[in-house]
Amino acid sequence: MKVIITGGGGFLGSRLAGKLLQRGELTGPSGASEPIDQLVLFDAFFHQPPADDRVRHIQGDIGDRAAVFAAVGQDAATSIFHLASMVSGECEERFDDALRVNLDGGRNVFEAARVLPGRPRVVFASSIACYGGAAVRRPCSDSDKLTPGTTYGITKAICEHLLNDHTRKGHFDGRTARLPTVIIRPGKPNAAASSWVSGMFREPLRGEPCQLPVPRDQGHPVTGYRTVIDSLVALHEVSEVALGGDRGYVLPAHTVTPALASAVLAEIATEHGLTLGPVVEALDARIHGIVSNWPVAIDATRAVALGLPVPPDLKTIVAQYLEDFGAARR
Repeated sequence: MKVIITGGGGFLGSRLAGKLLQRGELTGPSGASEPIDQLVLFDAFFHQPPADDRVRHIQGDIGDRAAVFAAVGQDAATSIFHLASMVSGECEERFDDALRVNLDGGRNVFEAARVLPGRPRVVFASSIACYGGAAVRRPCSDSDKLTPGTTYGITKAICEHLLNDHTRKGHFDGRTARLPTVIIRPGKPNAAASSWVSGMFREPLRGEPCQLPVPRDQGHPVTGYRTVIDSLVALHEVSEVALGGDRGYVLPAHTVTPALASAVLAEIATEHGLTLGPVVEALDARIHGIVSNWPVAIDATRAVALGLPVPPDLKTIVAQYLEDFGAARR
């Protein structure tokens, strides 16, 4: 079968590609397990694409309908993982680009899937930024109304509703994973309003200072990147008979504060003889305003009932990061 990953050049997209190549097969539109003989990675940029004969890299703009349709193709046995997106901070600053990339890009992917033969599975990576404003409860669950307070959240919520409607009409078999903030992302900070969540681990482990734009008691739902990849694959594999009309599933998460993160890092530093960089308070009203609009806790009962994985404890997530990226500096 053929599998397409939009955003395949990014952190999660490239790790998902590696997972699928290792796995070697997925459930096809027929309901039977089929070997992955072609993996198409579609993105605007590629840093370290997987070297594998099954992989095809297509550089393009997710907002370009013709480019998306060409990448998806017309193969009957096809699955799509739609991860391509602008991040939250960018969307607040570049409204028109956010609509073109996140909203029009999602529509392009869904329309390309709609005309494929059979009934392909489409897994969409959404965000807890779909929740917001006065309607935010503690904890938020799939039954809570989506009232996003950011442009990023708006585009994700609209795509969730579109995916549900395409699925209802039989155009494709859609599934949405509503992601908490994913940690720990390697490399440099990005423009996401939640970038500080990875930063408060990553920079201290490097022996570098972290500029913290929120209070130390700011709660935020997080999960590990390994768990997210496993969740995307698991959600794809769930039998359609187990899914309801609402195909949006918020993923399990831990509520973490900067104070808790520092305590966990102190344990790890002691155990491994590491010298941590400091976490420096640097309140940013814009970032804090965005983050304060998001939920601080998640109820993922529906996702757990489907068999989607629960993230390990915070200390294990940090240990996994060190194992994969060796980012700590002695």
